[in-house]
Amino acid sequence: MEEWKKDLAWVILTIIIVAGIHSGLRIALHTGSPLVIVVSGSMEPVFYRGDVVLLKGVTDPSQVALNDVIVYDRPGYPYPIIHRVRYISTVKLNGREETCFVTWGDNNPIPDPPYPTPQGPLEVRMPNGMIAGCVPSYAVEAKAELVFPKIGLIPLWIREKIGL
Repeated sequence: MEEWKKDLAWVILTIIIVAGIHSGLRIALHTGSPLVIVVSGSMEPVFYRGDVVLLKGVTDPSQVALNDVIVYDRPGYPYPIIHRVRYISTVKLNGREETCFVTWGDNNPIPDPPYPTPQGPLEVRMPNGMIAGCVPSYAVEAKAELVFPKIGLIPLWIREKIGL
């Protein structure tokens, strides 16, 4: 067999294996995105920019505990946010009780901003009296399970260079 055919066969085989692993992780961990690259320094020293975090899907708010690191989508942000749960509360949203999480990065001095909802920004009063933004449980996709240090630096660099 010609050398280029062997190389092409290895490339195709590698793509199939990676796709299979990714699909298996999606099924096993109950999330559409089982791996996420950390894009900011907000969670230092736990996660650094370029770390890859393995995620487990959250299907019920009771799966999230105080001090868990969760991933949620926020309207207007291009990337999922991965921050620590600092307080758990309940709020009335659309006439029903909804669990809500006050989060902020380990390297941030204040909570994340209020989560935008059709009823307005979502906020709660914490036990210390501070008013903090709150993430509704329906916005939480997953929680962090394991970190792979720095292996996402090259894909992150490429994504930034091509403007994604």
